[in-house]
Parts: sequence; C-alpha cells; structure tokens
Amino acid sequence: MKWYSKMSRRIGNSLRRLHLDPSLLVVFVLLVIVLIAGFALSDRFGTVRNLMNVLEQSAALGFVSLGQSLVVLVGGIDLSVGAVVTASAVLMAAVVDSNPELMIPIIIVVLAFGTLIGYLNGYLTLKTGVHPLIVTIGTASVLNGLVLLYTLQPTGGVPFWFEEFAYGRIGPLPIAGVIMLICFAAVWYLLKYTTLGRSIYAVGGDEEAARLTGINSKRTSLFAYSACGFFVALAGAYYVSRTGVGDPRLGEPITLASITPVIVGGLLLGGGKGNVLGTLLGVFLISLLNNLLNYMNISTFIQWVVQGLIILFAVSIYASKVKKL
Repeated sequence: MKWYSKMSRRIGNSLRRLHLDPSLLVVFVLLVIVLIAGFALSDRFGTVRNLMNVLEQSAALGFVSLGQSLVVLVGGIDLSVGAVVTASAVLMAAVVDSNPELMIPIIIVVLAFGTLIGYLNGYLTLKTGVHPLIVTIGTASVLNGLVLLYTLQPTGGVPFWFEEFAYGRIGPLPIAGVIMLICFAAVWYLLKYTTLGRSIYAVGGDEEAARLTGINSKRTSLFAYSACGFFVALAGAYYVSRTGVGDPRLGEPITLASITPVIVGGLLLGGGKGNVLGTLLGVFLISLLNNLLNYMNISTFIQWVVQGLIILFAVSIYASKVKKL
C-alpha cells in the first residue's frame, strides 16, 4: 500500500500546485469512468456531434447548479430554484407571445425577476433567522401556486430567432454551452481573485468570525442569493428558447438535480469550502451519464437511482476524508 499512499500524495501535491482542490479528483475519476464506459458501450457516444449536444443540453443544469453553488458556499441552500425556473419561463413566454417586439426588454425583466426572488430569499432568511430550507420551500410554494393559477398547461411563445440561444452554434460549439462556460469562468474568477469572493468563503466558513473581521456578512449573503436567482432565471430563458413555450411544470425535476453536481463536485453543504470547477465537472458527469444511459435505453427512473448512488458514493468519500483530518 506504500505505492498507493505515495501516488495519492503526488496527485494531491500536483493538484495543489495547479491551485485545484484535491477533492476534485473524486469527480474527475468518476467522469473518466463514464467516458471510458461510453466509448466502450456506444459507437455514437464519443462522436463530436454527441459531445457538443451534451454540452448544449447541460446548460440549464449548469446555470442552476452554479447559482446553487453560490448559496451553498455562504452556508445556505435554495429549494425554490425549480419554481423560479418555471415562473421565469411562463412569464417570458406569456408576455412575449402577444408582444414579440418586446423580446429583448422581457429578457432583462425576467433576469431581474429571478434576481429579485433570490434577494427576497436571502432577505427573509437573514431577517427571520429561519433556516433557508424552510424559507425557500415557502417561496417555491407561492410561485408554483401563482403559476398554476395562471395556467395548467404550456402557454405562450417566443420569436423564432430566440431559439438560437438553445440551438445556435458558433462553429461546432453550442451557444448555450459557451455561455454556461463563460458564467462558470466568471464566478470562478470572482471567488478566487476578488475580495467579494473571499468574503463568500469567509461567511460560509464562520459568519460570526467573518463579521468580526469587518466583512459585511449580510450583504455578502444577499449577493449570493441574488446571483443564484439571476442564473436560475437564465435557465428559465434557456428552456423557453428550447421548447418555445412556458411549461407550468417545467422546473419540478431541477431542484434536486441542481444539488447533485454541487455535492458530487465537493462543495461542503455547511458552506465555506469547495470550488465551482467541481460543480462544473459534476454537471458534465450527470449529463454524460444520462446521455449514455439514454443510448442504452435505460429507464429515466433507473437514471434517478444511479444519480442517487453517485451522491451516496461521493458523500461517503468526503465524510471518510473529514474523519481522518
């Protein structure tokens, strides 16, 4: 076992020299396993066309998981993301359907709407002292109720040109996938190289200690929740672009789905530790795994089981590492 221990230390040192969290190794290994299995089990899996399709289709999960990551880093959690996706999509499709000339202003309005809902989640959490789990469930219930009062079936529409957001390409690269990668890169830079990013980690690690060092913990938390709402609304816009309508049940599966890449990517649910690069790798892991299982004609329900097993596997590894420290 000496060679294994020596190899582990070398890998850990290499990752540290690259300024990467060693916990990223877990999700990276899982991603490599899925890729190897995909190449072995399906001739179509490894084609450039399929991989670009996976990048395109992972955009929505990526946007929502990125927002969820910011909230988790400050020690919170947002279970209203699915409802915000739905409300954003229905709002956009319903208004633009009769006013297609307002498409660009409505995009801005919808992104502002998502940001506002995120801000309210953070404000209510800080003001009441109630756990964000409860606050965001309440927000989700209100939004879902309002949407279903408005419509029980897919509604509205958007101009044909807006479909370029979901289906457009820059060469072989999907526009939605490129935008997702840009968003991840921007947040990674913010967290690593700015005062605000360091404040996010500090607040998540120990809010009281952060406050005593002069950090405005409330403002930092509000930023994280607001940014989460912005990215979630962007996911809602992506879904409208992809489907052409606002579906009142659109966001139901994505709430828990958004937490999966966060956990698998190594972010600590208590806050203060993790890297959005891990979340991005988690998004790719889940997207590629679902793609492979679809090629194998595996039921969606079994895909959920597999995702759950991956979460349990990742959590067990992180828990065992914490015990050793």
